[in-house]
Amino acid sequence: LRVGVVNVGAPAGGVNAAMRSFTRIAITKGYHVVGIFEGFQGLVNGEVRDIHWDDVRGWVSQGGSNLGTRRPTPREVGIDAVAARLAEFKISGLLVIGGFEAFECMVDLVEGRSEHKELCIPMIMIPATISNNVPGTDFSLGADTALNEITLAIDKIKQSATGTKRRVFVVETMGGYCGYLATMGAVAGGADAAYIHEEAFGIDDLREDVTHLRAKMASNVQRGLVLRAELANKNYSTDFIHKLYMEEGQGIFDCRMTVLGHIQQGGEPSPFDRILGTKLGVLAIEWLDNQMSTFLNESGVVSTNGDETSVLLGLIKRSYEYSRVVDLKRVTDFKHRVPSDNWWLNLRPLMRIMAKHESLYESESIMLGADRI
Repeated sequence: LRVGVVNVGAPAGGVNAAMRSFTRIAITKGYHVVGIFEGFQGLVNGEVRDIHWDDVRGWVSQGGSNLGTRRPTPREVGIDAVAARLAEFKISGLLVIGGFEAFECMVDLVEGRSEHKELCIPMIMIPATISNNVPGTDFSLGADTALNEITLAIDKIKQSATGTKRRVFVVETMGGYCGYLATMGAVAGGADAAYIHEEAFGIDDLREDVTHLRAKMASNVQRGLVLRAELANKNYSTDFIHKLYMEEGQGIFDCRMTVLGHIQQGGEPSPFDRILGTKLGVLAIEWLDNQMSTFLNESGVVSTNGDETSVLLGLIKRSYEYSRVVDLKRVTDFKHRVPSDNWWLNLRPLMRIMAKHESLYESESIMLGADRI
């Protein structure tokens, strides 16, 4: 039997580690591994070849995606063509690795089962995106690598601010509508504030933060740091906040703006992402092996359209969970491309208290959801 692996969306640290372990364990189980290059667009174009044991040598430490990755979903490239290609290459099980676009691909494939029997195969997704905005998991591959890059950059920026005195930096992070990187970067970097889409803010909040920074400059800590997620607010842009701080801080502090950009995707993946990717790759092929063995019929064809045979493999509260795609679809905000619930929001009161926002010195703000911190 043949199992396929495809990457969808932007590159993320740990993806190659996952494909390496998936490939090698699959080979030990007697499967042929089919690499699909350049996402589902590559599948439609026939950019497919077998991956052998030696092909993945050294992949554990490499960033990006060695198979290449594209964003188009099966619906966008043609679900009919995708189904036909899967049948042509005799793929009996599929691993999809990627971010929110990969989740949308899984939804497309599940919905297409009623029209195309070729899609009635076991399918599993490994979430991999620096944004950490995929439902069904607390951590996505690549998010730790990105957070390491952000923290390193913040530390260097703070060193610059310390040297010049009385300077505030406004730093923009990636992540789309998801404020994970901005929030966790703020906690790790000791920032004074982090503006995100999930927590609405307005001019009064900005004014309060300016007041806080003015008071801070009057103390012995004469530097400031503010983070903003790239799509936190369409009107209060990073440039707007920078100019506001410049105007309101005249005579007290000056302000500089930094957009970190794609350096956040990192180079070499962090040890955490390498290990997590390796574990997820093994668990993915173990699950596919079980499903294909269960639904292999007498004619040697794997066929199943049950909801339990299309899942997302995630890490939730230190446990690896297989969540049905149809269930995750109901708890997802597709407009903003984020899950309906985010555990890391519980850290935001702590972030502000650590920055000495005296108005938030309330124990209940910390204890709320403390079991998920």
